[in-house]
Amino acid sequence: MRQTPLHDLHVKHGGKIVDFAGWALPVEFEGIINEHKRVRTQAGLFDVSHMGEILVTGPHAEELVQKLITSDASKLAEGQVSYSLMCYGDGGIVDDLLVYKYTTEKFLLVVNASNAERDFEWIKQHQIEGATVENLSDYYAQIALQGPVAESILQKLTPADLSSMKLYWFVPETTVAGRPALVSRTGYTGEHGFEVYLSGEDAPHVWEAILEAGGTDVAPIGLGARDTLRFEAKLPLYGQEIDKDITPLEAGLGYFVKFDKGDFIGRDALLAQKETGLSRKLVEFEMVGRGIPRAYYPIQKDGKEIGHVTTGSFAPSLGKNIGLALVVAEYSEPGQTFDVMIRNRPVEARVAKGIFYTPAYRKKRK
Repeated sequence: MRQTPLHDLHVKHGGKIVDFAGWALPVEFEGIINEHKRVRTQAGLFDVSHMGEILVTGPHAEELVQKLITSDASKLAEGQVSYSLMCYGDGGIVDDLLVYKYTTEKFLLVVNASNAERDFEWIKQHQIEGATVENLSDYYAQIALQGPVAESILQKLTPADLSSMKLYWFVPETTVAGRPALVSRTGYTGEHGFEVYLSGEDAPHVWEAILEAGGTDVAPIGLGARDTLRFEAKLPLYGQEIDKDITPLEAGLGYFVKFDKGDFIGRDALLAQKETGLSRKLVEFEMVGRGIPRAYYPIQKDGKEIGHVTTGSFAPSLGKNIGLALVVAEYSEPGQTFDVMIRNRPVEARVAKGIFYTPAYRKKRK
């Protein structure tokens, strides 16, 4: 297994190490539920150095990015970040990613760890003259600090004015704990928080500095809580809510598909799907019967299979068992019921809407 620059510190802090997409990463430190609640109420520190970073530069960098992604890079201001997707010609999803726009001639694409090499090859296949593509994944380490007190902790260590940084913006050049870094405000937990991109060499120093600055308000968080946090906030995961056989429209991510921006890979297929209507949709559901739905469990209606669970779990902040499922469109309306096949046993569930955790950045300030 590959190790991040923070591996020894995970062991030092008692992390339970597992194999995640070929990386040795901590699944938990003090228990998934405790870590989940810590991020919701205080702050948690995540090692996401396994994520991929691909740099696109040159006079035609924006043209290449526009060709690759479903959102509109031309509408981004310098220093702005966008969530987006890359699609195959048939509309299936290559990957979801974050697009960091430095200038029209410089973009950083942050992709999923398990897809990083494949994404890089995909981008290289579609490279155009005047655009250079570099895989910087081995250089960058990435640390994410998430939770209600994340800002106050990180502000102690950086001259960047975090209070003025809006959601999905970044500061390309600053320092954290005295080390050069890029700092952004995106997140994958449903809480306010920040990402620190820096060299692998500097990562251990910054990791320990954040823990020291946060004191009892912050602790390392593993992959287990990262998944329950993102799921509870209804944030998609590649390989479950989205993949090569699921389109952005089916996954409920149509907002991130900008048909009016001009051509991009997959546009024709997605436009055809939009015009003809969806045959299946991603839905929220809550369990009526007892049982926890898990990814890939079949879903039946009157004994007939109509779809499958993409992610399901007990939601610690909500105190109930909920899930996301990709089902035949006619069964997607709120209030409808179906059966989740849990260990070959049908357990009733109800389609719902608005049952997931409301992210902190969508809540009204009191």
